[in-house]
Amino acid sequence: MLRTFFLSLLLMIVVNPASAKNDVLIFKDQNKLCIASNSLPDHEIGKFPNRANPHSIREHLVEFCMPIDPVKNKVPKFVKGTIGIAINGIQFRPNTAGFYDPRAKSGHSRDGDKRWSLDIFGAKNKLGLDQSNGHIGPNGLYHYHGIAKSLVINSGNSLIGYAGDGFEIHYLGNKVTSGYELKSGIRPSGPGGKYDGLFNEDYIHNAAEGTLDVCNGGELGGKFVYFVTNSYPFVGRCLWGDISSNFGVNRH
Repeated sequence: MLRTFFLSLLLMIVVNPASAKNDVLIFKDQNKLCIASNSLPDHEIGKFPNRANPHSIREHLVEFCMPIDPVKNKVPKFVKGTIGIAINGIQFRPNTAGFYDPRAKSGHSRDGDKRWSLDIFGAKNKLGLDQSNGHIGPNGLYHYHGIAKSLVINSGNSLIGYAGDGFEIHYLGNKVTSGYELKSGIRPSGPGGKYDGLFNEDYIHNAAEGTLDVCNGGELGGKFVYFVTNSYPFVGRCLWGDISSNFGVNRH
């Protein structure tokens, strides 16, 4: 009943696209923590469309629910799409749909070599990322690939969101460091050339480096959380817990 009321309220608020603005509701539903959002940010965004990103922003009414008491498994799972949601209702989607493709003008495409996946921060023009490390997908969804300063300011502490498995997402700037580093040498296939950070496969996780694990996770105040970092992978690409079945329900 409570969830239905909140969703109905959200739908009424954003019924007029001309006056639409950020609307987000965070509430508990039994053993889940839920975030309902219209996917519009609470801060200014870059100019879209632009030369590197031809898409226009539009509303997406979504609901994300995560377990209140997440459980960490022994083996992490790679996540292709949305890995978490910020406290302002904007999704974290760190991966791209670009792969090495020598036939494409840009050198990458959706139909390229799946062994070499493009990292947005290594790409020329960063696929139109704005000042908040966000941009717009083909479906009009604005989403983050890194930290947005407004999240830190509006949060009032280091908590900036929640991952799909229920663990918190924090940002502590340079107080925590990623364990990833560039590989040395030359790529053995695909684009060839020196490992320079253009592709995710250019990096390797070194447990001896940094303070975070392979999923950008670590300890904070005696509990396990994920971090957004200032260096690769910026937003982690895997989760240690199980993702809820209702993590990401489109209400359109």
